[in-house]
Amino acid sequence: MPNHKKSFMLLIVTFVAISIVYGQGGMISFGKSSSLDKALFKTKEKELPLKWINVNTDPDTWHVEKDILICSGKPIGVMRSEKQYENFILHIEWMHMEAGGNSGTFVWSNATPPEGGNLPNGVEVQMLELEWVNLNKRDGVTPPIAYVHGELFGVGGVTTVPDNPRGTRSKSIENRCKGKGEWNTYDVVCVDGVVKLSVNEKFVNGVAWASQKKGYICLESEGAPIHFRNIKIIELPAGVISPDQIAAEIK
Repeated sequence: MPNHKKSFMLLIVTFVAISIVYGQGGMISFGKSSSLDKALFKTKEKELPLKWINVNTDPDTWHVEKDILICSGKPIGVMRSEKQYENFILHIEWMHMEAGGNSGTFVWSNATPPEGGNLPNGVEVQMLELEWVNLNKRDGVTPPIAYVHGELFGVGGVTTVPDNPRGTRSKSIENRCKGKGEWNTYDVVCVDGVVKLSVNEKFVNGVAWASQKKGYICLESEGAPIHFRNIKIIELPAGVISPDQIAAEIK
């Protein structure tokens, strides 16, 4: 085959591969989703792959290496789940790679950052590296470690009632997070506007009465590299919900 034809075919193959990986704004398949029956009773139904769509970050902000989802942290923005979720359990493991790294997960989100902004609305599950408090002192005052350790709060107009108030936010009652280079495990139970957070196998925080209780799940890129692994969503039965409590669906 002439060289120019080989080059043309290589170009086509490359284009198709890029289209598959980054179609729909950039799609990555990572993690698994299952029903409650599958999780409890080991039914024969198959787990489904989770698909994530790049909302407003660069094509190379997110990539998969073996069983690790790697986020560069730049630019600031999010990647969203392909579909919306109402009641579910989210298992997610994360590890910061820099001291003071910042990230988080949004649940019940509209996955649509406002004009001039980088992040959508929803309930944020904070993922800050432990040194963040020492690197972000204000007037010589060190923020509480509970701020970085799994704080929960509504953003973008979404309101919640905190279990352990720090203003409108809810702080963890016990520090169980590990620092950079170590894996942390979050189990996030989201049911009927209530979010309960377990950090490294112990429940330590929660919010209730979320004004928005169905939407997308978003993974956050916020300035520093972070790794994710073992993401799993178990869908739970639906509850009573009104249209104003559902995030607008992205077409």
